Amino acid sequence: MTVAVTALGTLLASLSACGTDMSGSARAGGALGPRGPAVRSPAVSALPEIDPARLPGIGDRLHRQIPADSGQVLAVYGEDRDSADSTAVLYTKEGPEWRPVARWAAHNGRNGWTEDHHSGDNRSPIGVFGLSDAGGVLDDPGSMLPYDQNRYAYAPTVDDAAYDHVFDYVIAIDYNRLPGTPPHDPTRPEGDDKGGGIWLHLDHGDGTSACVSLPEEAMEFLLRTLDPTRHPVTVMGDRAELSA
Repeated sequence: MTVAVTALGTLLASLSACGTDMSGSARAGGALGPRGPAVRSPAVSALPEIDPARLPGIGDRLHRQIPADSGQVLAVYGEDRDSADSTAVLYTKEGPEWRPVARWAAHNGRNGWTEDHHSGDNRSPIGVFGLSDAGGVLDDPGSMLPYDQNRYAYAPTVDDAAYDHVFDYVIAIDYNRLPGTPPHDPTRPEGDDKGGGIWLHLDHGDGTSACVSLPEEAMEFLLRTLDPTRHPVTVMGDRAELSA
C-alpha cells in the first residue's frame, strides 16, 4: 500500500510538472484557476504579427501608392515632423514579401517634412516618388540607373568646405521633374513654386534644403543596386505621416 501511494504521488507530480491537469488537458499558459484552466495570458495572445507583405511603418494611404510592379523601395523614416534626422532602409521584394537589405542614418530638409512642398521652405516632400535617373561629379561607379557624369552641372553652389562633395553622386527623386532626363534638368511640370531638384546625395552632417542625404557608401551601394527594371521608388516622410 505504501508503494502504491508513493507511485501515485510521483505520477501526479510528473503530470503537474508537464503542465497537464487530472483530466488530461494541457495548460494554455498561466496558472490553473479554481474551476479549471485559467485563460491565456494577454501578454502572449496579444503579440502582434508582422505581415511580411507590408513595409514596416508604412500605413495604407502610402502603401497603396507604391506601384504594383515596384520591387525596390527606399523608405526614409523621418524622426519627427520638424526634424532633419531620418533613417533610410532599402527593401527588396521577394515573391510577396518585402525584405530589408541595408539601413543608414540620413538627413532630410532642415525644417523637417511637408505634404505641400514649396520652393525655399527647407522641408522635404512627403510621398511616394520614383527613383529613375542618377548622375554626379564623379565617374559612374557602376550605376544600373542612367548616369549623367558632369562635374560642372553638379558643382556645389555653397561656398563651404562641408559641401564640396555633396553632389559627387546624386539620384533624382521624381518630385516635380521629368523622369528620363538628367537630375540637373530644370524642367518643373507643376511650376517653379512647387520646387524641384530634390535628390538623394552625399551627407554633409546636417539638414538639407529639401533633399535626402546619405553616407557615400550608401550612395555607391544604391547606385549599384537600384534596378530600373524593378521600378524603384522612395517612400519618405516623418514616421507619424508614414504610418497614417
